[in-house]
Amino acid sequence: MPPKGTPQDEEALVRLLHRPDVKDNLVNFVRAVYPWGQAGTVLERSDGPKAWQRDDLDAVSDHILENRQRMAQGQTPRMWKSATAAGRGPGKSAKVAWVAHWMATTRLGSTTIVTANTEMQLKSRTFAEISKWMNLSLNSHWFDASVLAIRPAPWFAKLVKDQLAIDTGYYYVQGQLWSEENPDAFAGVHNPLGVCLLFDEASGIPTKIFTVSTYFFTEPTLDRYWFVQSNPRRNSGGFYDCFHDPDTDWRLRHLDVRTVEGMDQALLDKEVAKHGVDSDVVRMEVLGEFPKQGNAQFIGNDLVRAAQEREVQEDPGAPLLLGVDIARYGDDESVFRFRRGRDARSIPPIRHKNRDNMFIANELAKVIDRFRPDAVFIDGSATGVIDRLREMGYRIGEVLFGAASSTPEWAYKRTEMYADLRDWLAGGAIDRDPRLFGDLTAPEYRPYGKAGDAIILQTKEELRSLGYRSPDDGDALALTFARKVSRLDTATSQRRAVQRVAQDVEYPLFS
Repeated sequence: MPPKGTPQDEEALVRLLHRPDVKDNLVNFVRAVYPWGQAGTVLERSDGPKAWQRDDLDAVSDHILENRQRMAQGQTPRMWKSATAAGRGPGKSAKVAWVAHWMATTRLGSTTIVTANTEMQLKSRTFAEISKWMNLSLNSHWFDASVLAIRPAPWFAKLVKDQLAIDTGYYYVQGQLWSEENPDAFAGVHNPLGVCLLFDEASGIPTKIFTVSTYFFTEPTLDRYWFVQSNPRRNSGGFYDCFHDPDTDWRLRHLDVRTVEGMDQALLDKEVAKHGVDSDVVRMEVLGEFPKQGNAQFIGNDLVRAAQEREVQEDPGAPLLLGVDIARYGDDESVFRFRRGRDARSIPPIRHKNRDNMFIANELAKVIDRFRPDAVFIDGSATGVIDRLREMGYRIGEVLFGAASSTPEWAYKRTEMYADLRDWLAGGAIDRDPRLFGDLTAPEYRPYGKAGDAIILQTKEELRSLGYRSPDDGDALALTFARKVSRLDTATSQRRAVQRVAQDVEYPLFS
């Protein structure tokens, strides 16, 4: 489409949309570029962004001002990262559309990538919303739109290139699909003129895609923006981690749609009354809060949080148990975790990274000598560590995660141990380490076997393939449930302190 008006008209439009109080102020841009309140348009009954949208856009504007001040002082500009968990219908996709349009209009030559949880969502909803707002705008003729791309119109691209010497090869708003099997294919461009990444319905986007997306922003330029938003449907994944990583650098918002103007309050009140304010339906669809427990989540968040907050109950007659999960990959950790009765907090975990089997065996021997646990259970894949400790004369319980469970309810031993751990959490006390919290709450379960009458937990390998860290802490604690060990205060019990064993004692104590 050619320019709508004369060169003077286009020049005036450029001056308007590139005035500093419009270019760097997103609320002013949105108010200036769309026909709010104009008769005969879809916005004739609207007077501008909603309060929560204005608040978010103002925060970005403040960020830009701060960055310009930092650059004037020779400091590195910071990156913008925001995550919004909201109920249904407050206008999340409209905000995505405004940001995409603002980037294309005011950051000439910039790159904006948009994705969503599914291809259908991306094409029929998210990108359709972007195209709708572009078509409503004063400068719609600057751009040409297709199903998943918006690029500068040829005449506008030529002016940008000829008059500003800006390469328009990476100047676009692009809807991009992702593949969980090939996340590296999602990796984006590096554009010093600006990069914006927009995730819609991000709760369904795998952790792997969040991870590779970090590399969109390695150049310390002024305009680096990452917006993610979703109904908070899952208690795991990259979107969940934005809100629950203790070192998070995201600007976070939980949006209760009852506070948003223009919503049907009577309908919302009816839903709250029907399901209860603390139900997962209301938490996700109205309050913008994550569910207490995901549909396939094996151990619920609330159960783990309660164990983190619970006072320790001392039980000196309970055996002291040590679970040891040995690292199998470069980024994994070898973790030693203790439990005595309902207390898995008083003795802090011990962890080692990037250490060979000989080092781990020697360190574990020192720990056994120091704490004198009544039983030690080690992941049976760590044969090198187990063999070395046996050579040194220590009794070790070797546990194969893939061994048969003691009851047909659970597919394998690992699932059974986690089931016992889950039952124990109702009265147990654990530490507040976020790694342990994530390891316990991330795994999901599914039916197993020909009849589907058993339950299997996601394996380490499956969790890693989805972009999660290896559940080293969770597995170490679960290993303390590998076998029943007698109490120390019963008439028939005898303390079996783990120590060097006599030469004529065979190993199969825990077989």
